[in-house]
Amino acid sequence: MAPITFAHRGARLEEPENTIPAFRRALREGAGGLETDAWLSADGEVVLAHDAVVRRGMRRRKVHDSSADQLAEFGVPRLADVYEELGNDFELSIDLKEHGVAAPLIAVARKAGAPERAWLCAPNMDVLRDLRENRDVRLVHSQRRRAIDIPLERHAADLADLGVDAMNMHRTEWSGGLVSLFHRFGIKAFAWDTQEVRHLRAALQIGIDGVYCDRPDRMVSVVGEWST
Repeated sequence: MAPITFAHRGARLEEPENTIPAFRRALREGAGGLETDAWLSADGEVVLAHDAVVRRGMRRRKVHDSSADQLAEFGVPRLADVYEELGNDFELSIDLKEHGVAAPLIAVARKAGAPERAWLCAPNMDVLRDLRENRDVRLVHSQRRRAIDIPLERHAADLADLGVDAMNMHRTEWSGGLVSLFHRFGIKAFAWDTQEVRHLRAALQIGIDGVYCDRPDRMVSVVGEWST
């Protein structure tokens, strides 16, 4: 089965990242999934931006101190806007930038009819443990290998016991053996920063289940060639 093609922050080299134009372009170029980052605005909306401070020219705004309408002036969309504008026929990988964003995020995904296509990513196992009662969303442990201080076989077993769906590591940290190890425990293997053709082909060769790339056109082309 072909891996999920996650467009990292949308088509961020062609449109402003984490904006609806970037997400729309990525889907138009054939990406099967989008990747983004979620925060709560001052008025409690789930908004999508990579950093806690957003900028436009010389202007700056702190996400936590701004309403969703104020952030929209900087191109920052609400998650609800993404579903309203683009529908729900795509996978959505979301980095949880703060713990409190998870519950309202899940509520928005449920309202849009797409919780099972929402992949909630966090580096902290305690965050994932708290979220597992939500059986209709996907959970992803997103962490560098060097930060995991137990053997990876033990870690894979812990993820399986917890009900986590995927492990996400940098492309350089995966090998065919590690992919097989996580698969043995029913855990999908995701690889981020697969930017070049050679990175994508290497990930495909070892059986990676999801790739993240800033160039959705390139990613879709390479995966398409591999799958035919």
